[in-house]
Amino acid sequence: MTDYFKNEVKKYGTVGVIYGVFRADPWSERNELTGLTTSEAQEVSQMIQQYMKKETRLKIPVLLSEECPHGHQALEATTLPTNFSVGCSWNPELYQQLQEVVAAELQEKGAHLGLISTLDLLRDPRWGRTEECFSEDPYLTAAFTQAAVTGLQKEQKIKAVLKHLAGQGNVMGGHNSGPVAIGERELREIHLPAIRAGIKAGAKGCMAAYNDIDGVFCHTNPHLLQEILREEYGFSGIVMADGCALDRVAETCGDPSMAAAKAISSGVDLSLWDEVFPYLEQAVAIGLVSEEVIDRSVLRILELKSELGLFSSQSSPKVSFTSAQKETLCTALAEDSLVLLKNDNILPLKKEKLNQIGVVGPHANNIYHLLGDYTPFKKIASCCNLLQGIEEHTANSTTQLAFAQGCQITTDLPQGLDEANQVAENADVIVVTLGGSSARDFSTAFAKNGAALQGSQEMTSGENIDLASIELPECQIKLVKELAKHGKPVIAVLIEGRPHSISAIEPYVSAILFAGYPGQYGGKAIANVLFGKNPNGRLAFTIPEHSGQLPVYYNYRNTQFKETYTDYPEKPIYRFGYGLSYTSFELTDVLFTDHQDHSIKVSCRLKNTGNHSGAETIQIYGKKQQGFIPPREKELLAFKKVHLTPLEERMIEIILTKEQLYYLDETFKEVLPREVHLTVETVTFKQSIQLFRKVDDHEKSTWCIRS
Repeated sequence: MTDYFKNEVKKYGTVGVIYGVFRADPWSERNELTGLTTSEAQEVSQMIQQYMKKETRLKIPVLLSEECPHGHQALEATTLPTNFSVGCSWNPELYQQLQEVVAAELQEKGAHLGLISTLDLLRDPRWGRTEECFSEDPYLTAAFTQAAVTGLQKEQKIKAVLKHLAGQGNVMGGHNSGPVAIGERELREIHLPAIRAGIKAGAKGCMAAYNDIDGVFCHTNPHLLQEILREEYGFSGIVMADGCALDRVAETCGDPSMAAAKAISSGVDLSLWDEVFPYLEQAVAIGLVSEEVIDRSVLRILELKSELGLFSSQSSPKVSFTSAQKETLCTALAEDSLVLLKNDNILPLKKEKLNQIGVVGPHANNIYHLLGDYTPFKKIASCCNLLQGIEEHTANSTTQLAFAQGCQITTDLPQGLDEANQVAENADVIVVTLGGSSARDFSTAFAKNGAALQGSQEMTSGENIDLASIELPECQIKLVKELAKHGKPVIAVLIEGRPHSISAIEPYVSAILFAGYPGQYGGKAIANVLFGKNPNGRLAFTIPEHSGQLPVYYNYRNTQFKETYTDYPEKPIYRFGYGLSYTSFELTDVLFTDHQDHSIKVSCRLKNTGNHSGAETIQIYGKKQQGFIPPREKELLAFKKVHLTPLEERMIEIILTKEQLYYLDETFKEVLPREVHLTVETVTFKQSIQLFRKVDDHEKSTWCIRS
């Protein structure tokens, strides 16, 4: 136990929560040698609790809070694909299984709270934290949020703290923590469905966002944290402040006592690293806040500790997963997240027909480029980068591999193009990696709250690494054009934390595979798809043609405006929900019928008409008649991912509940629309129908077909 810790306990008589004891990354200044192994972490957690029992009057145990945005940020933990990739899987069920793995690893170390990014939406890809977003769509984001909470809290020994509430993905110009100029309708329709889903799944914690909403900090917003979150949505858990966020409030109002009183009165129960909540005693003394308000927050935290069994002497049974199980699940999620954007009949690769494969690009032989921000140090032997994944597939064949880095993420390499040309000259096909990196290193400078102030040369995404332009770096474009001169098929693999514009390289490549940050087994997953496993992913966001088109999310309001620019008329290059396949699917017999309690049943027949096993995602969109409120162009109302073997067919039923059909009227009350235009879509199929609600003399309504 350090003197710092002992003095903190002595000063306040206790410590309520400790953050990041097990964290091992450049910010925490812990690496593979100085960080805590799983067994050491368990020992340290026990030491902390024993000290509290021995040295404090009330003997209240400590909550140990840990970052787990895509796996626990600690040594010996499994690093999942980032949310930006996961959303493209359209597979919340598989993601939920991985969160059970994360919960088991947290529990093995003695942690209690998992801080997980689920509430942010990708509304501006210039934002550096885009990789923490599942999607630009609220319904898809809510589905993954519910899965995250269900998985993390399945055994009731880990509680999820969902972040960030709310609107952080809508910051001005993509600037991290920037102002958010949205109104109540945009807040409720786009940014709050995820927290509602989390509450429904039983979430016991959420973290307020740094940003303001129309001039009111989220941390001092009783309308958000009390009226909506607790009174309207029924949230009974704790609200945690983001790191040093209350210091920013104090700087604005000029008085830490006032900031402390305002924050706790608005609904913040737990502060993080700031120098503001220590002024609560003074705030009570001068009448800014009552003890009853503080008691309210204290009780919420004590209740959470009780739910976690911290006051019980009984040891909790631990669920564990083998290394093989973790690798299988993590690889499967990465595979399901890969999206094939272009394929000129070059994929899948057939190694028996290839003498040599050229592998080029700054990500191909670097595992950290596949992992994303908020990533712990990894044992390289426990990971698989892309070059290693391709090597595994060609190990028992006559196919040879040749590798050249070509360039760095943003800059040229001396002799880089020469080496890439040598590889391309002798290759039958070339795999090139493009995109960005969120890999921090010990040269990264950090702000007080842990965000990067200045990234390393390789860091182009992550917290505080915002971009004015989302075009690919010039060195990467130059590399692709150089490779294309050889007349060989070029396959581009996009490894990135945001949707970069790829229009500059698209004409020069035969295939494009989006991978995002696919996690520690990402290289294996990408190679599996390159060599024949079906790419089942569908875009969870829109890829723009050019930075000047932003924002380009699909679910905008349908008002009369000129959609194209005078100087740049093109629409986004790849739309939300898009993705190609190695097989083909046929959707037939689509039927819409009125169902019980104002719901609608959609039934259809799906058949795999190709020669590969694969999955198709049936997407149902709605355009709701909203009176005087202009409807959104389209809204995702439901989806179902269906895996089929070759020639297999299956009848599918999807129920649209009345809650999925609701819209917000002028008073923000949820009501059923009079009419709704429904569309059932796959990548190759689209069928629409107009339904209206017929009300009888007894005020019972049924859905009827208009056209």
